[in-house]
Amino acid sequence: MKSALVRLIGFPATLIHGDTLVLDRWLWLKKRLPKPAKGKKLLDVGCGTGAFAIGAAKLGFDSFGVSWDERNQNVAQSRAKICHVDAHFDVLDVRKLDTREDFRGKFDALVCTENIEHILDDAKLMRDMAACLKPGGAIYLTSPNINYRPMTKDDLGPFVPIENGGHVRKGYGEDRLRELCAQAGLEAEEISYCSGYLSQKTTALLRVMARVNHPIAWGLTLPLRALPPLLDGAVSSVLKWPGFSICLVARKPQI
Repeated sequence: MKSALVRLIGFPATLIHGDTLVLDRWLWLKKRLPKPAKGKKLLDVGCGTGAFAIGAAKLGFDSFGVSWDERNQNVAQSRAKICHVDAHFDVLDVRKLDTREDFRGKFDALVCTENIEHILDDAKLMRDMAACLKPGGAIYLTSPNINYRPMTKDDLGPFVPIENGGHVRKGYGEDRLRELCAQAGLEAEEISYCSGYLSQKTTALLRVMARVNHPIAWGLTLPLRALPPLLDGAVSSVLKWPGFSICLVARKPQI
């Protein structure tokens, strides 16, 4: 079904087949990626099924994605072909990013969304990602906000120090992100938040209904996806509702 939807409507399908938070992250990322993109190289670390790497390729980036899951990488490569973009994907455990000498100092932009919270040695991952950047290049990172309000009971944890695919920590605050940047020789340029009240409530509804039937839940919540990009900022501000994800732009200093 997911591939069929990509064939039907192209790249936008990669942003809406999951929860609403994926679209929020893409809108945040797209607004901040360097322009013009043509001739610039982008690496998506922990790219999943490749939505952001494909989207970046459509913007003109020479785009590359890595993830440990071979099935996801096959799906990503297939979707890139359907979307008529030249994005490349490889299987790699991001904890071993430092073994890819061919990545060192090669990228103008590096994307890492909702991945670092799965990794115990987050300081090493940040250093390894920084090493992949050219001088002046930037990391675009999102992770759960340490102060988020749980959407469903799944967001309550437990958060255990075992790398078994789950979150090893609840999330991050601004101080910890700045500390990680400093340790990696990066300058924290911007810290913001995304996925407010409307996105979170839509995703919560989708999750609850999906326990009964996921395709029906997806179809019934699809019309609600138009609301967060238009109204979430204002509604969340009025309600003082914390964003679910904290978002970082960190730059590698010029030599």
